[in-house]
Formats: sequence, structure tokens, C-alpha cells
Amino acid sequence: MTAPAPTLDLEIALARRCGPGRRVVVGLDEVGRGALAGPVAVGALALEITDGAVAPLPDGVRDSKKLTARRREALVDPIRGAALAGAVGWAEAAEIDEVGIMESLTRAALRALDALGVDADAILLDGDADVLTGALAAAERPAPLVELRVAADRDCASVSAASILAKVARDERMVALDGEAPEYAWASNKGYGSAAHREAIDRLGAHEHHRRSWRLGSAPAPGRSAGPAAVPGPAAAACAGAPVTTDPPAPTDLAGAGPTTSSAGVLWEGPWSPQEEEERR
Repeated sequence: MTAPAPTLDLEIALARRCGPGRRVVVGLDEVGRGALAGPVAVGALALEITDGAVAPLPDGVRDSKKLTARRREALVDPIRGAALAGAVGWAEAAEIDEVGIMESLTRAALRALDALGVDADAILLDGDADVLTGALAAAERPAPLVELRVAADRDCASVSAASILAKVARDERMVALDGEAPEYAWASNKGYGSAAHREAIDRLGAHEHHRRSWRLGSAPAPGRSAGPAAVPGPAAAACAGAPVTTDPPAPTDLAGAGPTTSSAGVLWEGPWSPQEEEERR
């Protein structure tokens, strides 16, 4: 059964909550949160909505993970042409090592918003962790309304489009980085923890574009068995055709979140789960 296309219903509702007249609503989504190498990217797409009227986004806009690479690339220019503005913000691997993934997501999102060159009245953020409100409240300007929505990249067209901008830009970046270190096959795995990528880390060690504060390579996490009774990570489960599962994050609030270890043996800085296997496409 084909999933319904994302709509602009929530974006229009947010604009109305901000008041009558012209309003700017921005959809945000990240790509690369769960990768072992390369930056995390946050896409931002700004829409101008006036009293409920908004220019439609191109047909075919979907969550970037549901599209082929060729289709994503073909949609970038039409998306930018239909929107008020589009941008991608970045946090590099060294920055992730320095401040953690949560703060890096905040910084990348703020950079994307600044690169838009427009003031947002409302921001629609995919997920259930608010990495923006605190930082926006500290800025010397009125803070926009921030709305969290789980599966916004599936249901909300501005976020779907933002995910496409971020995915295409980050894939291009990883292909470029592959030229510096082709042994890690970043052009194909995009920095995610494929078996070949982890084997190359075991053999060659970490590169400067790896997130060195994370658990890299194929060695099991401390306290986890390396024998056949071990629970397979997402890649192994997907290859075996079994349901993909990950350990649930320990209950905690964002302000006091400490490092947790995922089932793939990666060190996480906060209550985020690893990216889905299909994100590697």
C-alpha cells in the first residue's frame, strides 16, 4: 500500500497560529546523525504563507529515505524554485567529537536557519527532541514558534523537502570525502556503519573525518558477547530479513542526557537511536 503524500496542512495551521497576514514557516530535518564518518547536515525549507495561501511544492516530494538517489537529485532545483528559501547547515565530525551529537544538531540547525536569509515565524521540526527552543530563546531577537512532530519527514511537505536538500548535499559531501580516503568506501556507504566500512576501520584505523569519540570498527561494545548469542545490529538484521530493532534509549531529559551505547556499539550523546538501515541509500 502506497503511503499518502505529505501535505502542507500543518504548515498552514502553524502560520494561522502566528496570526493573519504573511507568515514564514520553516521545515527542518537532519541527515547523518547515525553515521560513523562525515558531518551531520540539517536541511531547512522556508515557505511563505499568506492567510492560508501557499505555493505548492513539486509533485513527488517525499521523505528522502523513500526516494532513489536519482529522484532526490531531480527534485532539488524544483524544490528550491517553489520555496521562499532553502539551505543546509553543517556540523563536522570534529565538532561532533568536541560537543556531542545533540549540541551539533542544534548548531547545524541554527546555521541552516541563518543561511536561509529570512526570519521564521514558526519552525516545524521532525522528531520528539527539541534541539532549538533553548538556543533560539537566547538569541537577541524574538524567538519563532517551534513545533515538534514525529514522522514530520513523512507527513509534512516542508520537512520532506528539507530532508531531500540535506540528503543530496550530504551524499555529495561524502562522495567528495571518498576521494581523500577511498578505502572506507564512503561514496557508497555515505559514512554509515556497513560491514565493509567497519572492516576498513579495523584494518586502517580511524580517519580524520571519522567521529573518533564514537565506538568504531567491528569490536563488540564492552559487556556484550561477540558470540552467536549476540543480538545482531541493524545491518545484520536487515541482511537476514529479520525485523530491525535497536535498544530503546534510557529514559532521561535532554538537559541531563549522558552517553548511551546503541546495539550497534556506537556511543551516543543523548536520547537518539541509530539511523535506520535504509538511510544509507
